[in-house]
Amino acid sequence: MQERDLRQLIEQVREGLLPRRSFIQRMVGLGLTAPMASMMLMHEGIAQTAPAIPYKGIKRGGGGVLKLIWWQGAVHLNPHFAGGTKEQDATRIFYEPLASWDTEGNLIPALAAEIPSRANGGLNADGRTVTWKLKRGVTWHDGKPFTADDVLFTAAYAGDPATSTVTVATYKDLKVEKIDSHTVRITYPRPTPFWAEALTGSFGMILPKHVFEAFSGAKSRENPANVKPVGTGPYKFADFKPGDMIRADAYAGYHVPNQPFFDSLELKGGGDALSAARAVLQTGEFDFAWNLAVEDEILKRMETAGKGKLAFLVGSDIEFLALNGTDPWNEVDGERASMKSKHPAFSDKAVREAMSMLVDRKSVQDFIYGRGGIATSNFLNNPPRFRSANTKYEFNVDKANQVLEAAGWKKGADGIRAKGNVKLKFVFQTSVSQPRQKCQAIIKDACTKAGIDLELKSITAAVFFGSDAANPDTYQKFWADMQMHTTTMTQPDPQIFMEQFTTEQISQKANKWSSRNLVRWSNAEYDATFKAAQIEFDAVKRAAMFIKMNDLVVNDFHVIPLFSRPRPRGSALKLVAPLSAWDNDTCFIGYWSREA
Repeated sequence: MQERDLRQLIEQVREGLLPRRSFIQRMVGLGLTAPMASMMLMHEGIAQTAPAIPYKGIKRGGGGVLKLIWWQGAVHLNPHFAGGTKEQDATRIFYEPLASWDTEGNLIPALAAEIPSRANGGLNADGRTVTWKLKRGVTWHDGKPFTADDVLFTAAYAGDPATSTVTVATYKDLKVEKIDSHTVRITYPRPTPFWAEALTGSFGMILPKHVFEAFSGAKSRENPANVKPVGTGPYKFADFKPGDMIRADAYAGYHVPNQPFFDSLELKGGGDALSAARAVLQTGEFDFAWNLAVEDEILKRMETAGKGKLAFLVGSDIEFLALNGTDPWNEVDGERASMKSKHPAFSDKAVREAMSMLVDRKSVQDFIYGRGGIATSNFLNNPPRFRSANTKYEFNVDKANQVLEAAGWKKGADGIRAKGNVKLKFVFQTSVSQPRQKCQAIIKDACTKAGIDLELKSITAAVFFGSDAANPDTYQKFWADMQMHTTTMTQPDPQIFMEQFTTEQISQKANKWSSRNLVRWSNAEYDATFKAAQIEFDAVKRAAMFIKMNDLVVNDFHVIPLFSRPRPRGSALKLVAPLSAWDNDTCFIGYWSREA
């Protein structure tokens, strides 16, 4: 479609001459996804006129206990410290953003009274100012009223570098003003096409000012509310044993009619994905299981028990291999993996390129993950308009040997390649998970044939994905040569997702290892392209920028994509559990119910 024709269609939607849904259907017919077409209208300041949510609460109470199992247990309950999905999902039970993302990429009001648009005066034409009207009659779980003061405080708290939140990059440059008790105005420092980044979705949880104000900045980790949340969500905190169990009761004063259906909630943490799958699909002990990273053939056999069902949510989550850019074994100024150091082997691009050739992605897809893992050469895979056609993956042990030989890495008497006093011997870490250990073994076997020795390290998931500053084995510290894990994309726009490779986001001691660039990769061209994309309103040009970012990071081989991960979720046959591939699993938990 010509740009002129596209602009004409957009203006017809703006003027009410073309229904929003008809525009989306036209775009889908041209190869876009519905979420991307929806985001295109959002960038133009055209939001949905009414919540597009295809479900609603049926009645408050009477549903008994909702039993959930997250085989990686949350270790704290502060959403702005949530570096991993397990904490994001757990905190979403108690806290809410102004709006959430549904499976079609629409924003659904939560603590907002409506979604900002040009029509309702919420979006300015300059692309810098967003006005949110807040829902009235909302109370915190301790009975205090929710107001604009809480929104202002949350933005300031999250944006303070001394607080060391994982969301600091979203909030640090914002100006948030109180218009009245239930209206706030956000002013971005520059025109911003993805104006919905702040205060929505997993990065947008609103905190109660009266509970957190005394614990801002350097005192942020001392707040009792980090493990005893006070939110506005459908469930109220009852008990928490870190890494093990969360208990919550239905909040009688919840602001959404006919919610929640369940009287209480139990979220069991720990164990492993296999036992979690069995507990839902075979024994029926639990109602819902998160992230069933289990070999697909096993899942198919479990489904035949007839107790549960599987859903695969297609978003842009990606399992990848990270090759440390810094030296994790030596300290510089008292810091391991310091940015002042360089990895002795991975600083050679030939070694990184050879590692990429030693990953048999197709076998991992075909024989381990099946429906839950689609081999890819891209870090950014969805929505499709952001997917690069410029990359490819290749499994070729012989070629890897040739690349290493040509770069001067020679095999010694022990069969391990070396150059000078540097040997290709690496510690390769990941979390304890049967598919991941099998994937490690496949990579190790190929590396051995190329003269690379891998020491495989498997760390309990609660530790690996934990946020304990004293623990040396967290994935955020990345004190190993290589590591493997999944990162999630929790909105249908890649801005926050791709921010994780900017220099500003490098995880290090100074920010308590809370930032998101764990591989410690820094590239000036990437940084400049990311900044340009933040202010580019032309949808085609902006997509091209994100494709360029993907290509820059992938072609430098410090980050080796393995497979995109449709989210495998298990639920009881009669559980009605609305889910979104673009938000947390618990984002609509107030709507969950059970069929009679």
